[in-house]
Amino acid sequence: MSLVLPKDANRRRIFLMRHGSVDYFDSEGKPVRPDTVPLSDKGRQQALAAGEEFAKLNLKFDRVLVSGLPRTVETASLALARAPHAVRIETHHELREIEGGKFADIQPKDVEKAFLGAFASTADVDAQFLGGEKIGHFLARVLPQLDALRADANWDCVLLVLHGGTNRALLSYLLTGEAKLHGGFAQDPGCINAIDVGDDKHDAILRVVNYAPLDRLQTATRKTTMEELLEKFVAYRTRLMEQRQ
Repeated sequence: MSLVLPKDANRRRIFLMRHGSVDYFDSEGKPVRPDTVPLSDKGRQQALAAGEEFAKLNLKFDRVLVSGLPRTVETASLALARAPHAVRIETHHELREIEGGKFADIQPKDVEKAFLGAFASTADVDAQFLGGEKIGHFLARVLPQLDALRADANWDCVLLVLHGGTNRALLSYLLTGEAKLHGGFAQDPGCINAIDVGDDKHDAILRVVNYAPLDRLQTATRKTTMEELLEKFVAYRTRLMEQRQ
């Protein structure tokens, strides 16, 4: 029997996940194309752990949305493995992660800003992620998808399995009603957020943020994902320079 969440205050529930861990650099330290990278073993464990949380409560999802990138599809499939009912996974490409440019185009003096600038405090709409997509363009393609979801009256509980940047954009928009990207929301791999939304655009209640079933009290690290990626990129570029000498 599926759990029916209380409908007090006439609000609906959005469960917002980030995909599980992936390796953006291979075993030799070389970067992997982010649009093809699969979950790592740890990422699959995180996705299954999230699914266990959902299964314990027999949650019924009326809709499940992913960005279409392999890491979101795989995470959603694993998280739904024990779902009490079958549900079609919908692909919405507009919800893909903010897109970076080419690593080779990032100048040494701009490396730190390229990796960390987009998610620093409230990012400027003209800021670029890794020398690629601008924040303003990213928000313009992502936020209308949330508006369309809320306009659909045919669901009570949905699951979105997306990305760190996309999740931050949606959380920022839900809580402020403005097209902004607040970078201070930690979104660890495989995490779960829960938001209740009403009919009014500004009626959004954040119930749970960045809940990671395998690290409930967030003791594994104090680094952000982008800080970890920056370290790996610096190591990669250092090796390249040494090989050329």
